[in-house]
Amino acid sequence: MKQHLNQPFVFKILRSRLGFVLLLTLSYWIKTMWAYQVDFNLDLDNPYQFLLTLINPLPLSLLLLALPLYVKNSKWFYGLSFFIYGLLNLLLISNVIYFREFSDFITVSTMLASSKVAAGLGDAAVNLIRPWDFVYILDLLLFFLLWRKQKKNPTPSPLSLSKKASFAVTCLSALLFLINLFLAEIDRPQLLSRGFSNTYIVRGLGLPAFMSHDANQTYKTKKVRDKANPDDISLVKDYLKDHHAKPNPDLYGIAKGRNVIVLHLESFQQFLIDYKLPVNGVEHEVSPFINSLFHSKDTFAFSNVFHQVKAGKSSDAETLMEPSLFGLNQGSFFVQYGADNTQ
Repeated sequence: MKQHLNQPFVFKILRSRLGFVLLLTLSYWIKTMWAYQVDFNLDLDNPYQFLLTLINPLPLSLLLLALPLYVKNSKWFYGLSFFIYGLLNLLLISNVIYFREFSDFITVSTMLASSKVAAGLGDAAVNLIRPWDFVYILDLLLFFLLWRKQKKNPTPSPLSLSKKASFAVTCLSALLFLINLFLAEIDRPQLLSRGFSNTYIVRGLGLPAFMSHDANQTYKTKKVRDKANPDDISLVKDYLKDHHAKPNPDLYGIAKGRNVIVLHLESFQQFLIDYKLPVNGVEHEVSPFINSLFHSKDTFAFSNVFHQVKAGKSSDAETLMEPSLFGLNQGSFFVQYGADNTQ
């Protein structure tokens, strides 16, 4: 007992189940903060969004890392804790490397299709590794050294927490997640329903929450695809036939034999046409060239296209222009149903 009391503080934490879980959570939080600031570009525009990034790594990581608290056997507890912690680290490190190449986060669809695109990418992945990536595995080395040192001076196994205490930790992490979700919704209303940017979800809720949400969306999409039947195309054809709008005879075929140039402006809204910005009492035309094209007799301009799309915004505008399809009620078509053959 005297030898146990004289142990360094860090060993006392490692010997306490709750202390060990909190230490792993703190370590994951530190590495996530490093990734947010060094490797990810989360488009932080204000202090409130920065506050969200300080909070969002904690709820789900604590929830997952606290699951082994329900295990009575000490070896199983530490083994399961390190396994879950390793998965969280793998998720973080893989997203760091992926983001450097694609400026986006790994989705379930990407992982499912990885076998198709992984061939020959080994050297490319190695080239994406940076010297400071050592930060992401430094704690793992420290935990290993502490475990070796602790093994040389064995002490009685720590007592397991009561079920009530373990459940209290689970409830606390769930409450933290609800608070985090509420704060994220304030910054970005309908965060999970308007799924057209992975960055917004990671910025608001963190990587584990993003992965869980994406897995759920992938499952829903798969169910829709599995229910699709080749006979359904007849319903689509009948609907198009019944709702077909006859072309304007004055305009139909007017571009035959001519070169047609289509201009699609990214999120360019109607109010900017002919808009003049007053500066020091002098009005400056914001987009004179676009204005000249808009008013040209050789131009057909469609007003307020931006307001006719749905949650997909710019990508829905492309879907509207190219195959003449309206956007979905929730989320972006390319995010929800896009696949490796979507062009």
